[in-house]
Amino acid sequence: MKAETKRSKKKESIIKAALTLFSLNGFHKTTIPDIARRIGMSTGNIYNYFASKDILAQEIIKYTSEVLGTEIRKINQQKTLSTHEKIHKIVEVYFTMATKKPEMIEYFLRVYLSHREVFVGECDKMICVAGFITEIMIFFADGVECGDLRDQDFFSAFGLFMGYLGGMAFLNGEAILPRALEDYIDDIAYNIYNALKT
Repeated sequence: MKAETKRSKKKESIIKAALTLFSLNGFHKTTIPDIARRIGMSTGNIYNYFASKDILAQEIIKYTSEVLGTEIRKINQQKTLSTHEKIHKIVEVYFTMATKKPEMIEYFLRVYLSHREVFVGECDKMICVAGFITEIMIFFADGVECGDLRDQDFFSAFGLFMGYLGGMAFLNGEAILPRALEDYIDDIAYNIYNALKT
């Protein structure tokens, strides 16, 4: 294995371990030694990959954004899908991630949104979630261009879309929903489409 590939894999293992611990225990309660113990690595060695806990936190949000963005890009590239079908698939991707990889959604809701002081500098505003935001922008632009969606301020549409997704993921994480999250895909997709359509 090439040294660069080995380093990349080690970096990803640190990100995944930190993602889980930050999501479970909170950002401030999780220490670099906690992360090191989880993956059987020395604390000092982790600092060879990430200079600080804040930088690690920023890399994690970039990582989760890219994972989600990649999935939405696949949907955007399916030109035969209607806008309603794309919404359904995006909701399905998000809810599947909230169920199968809850730490990714939990991290966004409980760390990224709650500790804005950490996400500054090169991670200011929405820069660190650009992978995800860009694909959502493309989705909206395509929907407007084909005449399915109202031409409106992006942030109004984005807020509505993410309010549904984030709200349902939060309720699921709190074990409040009476049914499995996947049981709500059809209704949520229908509601989002009807709220955004022309």
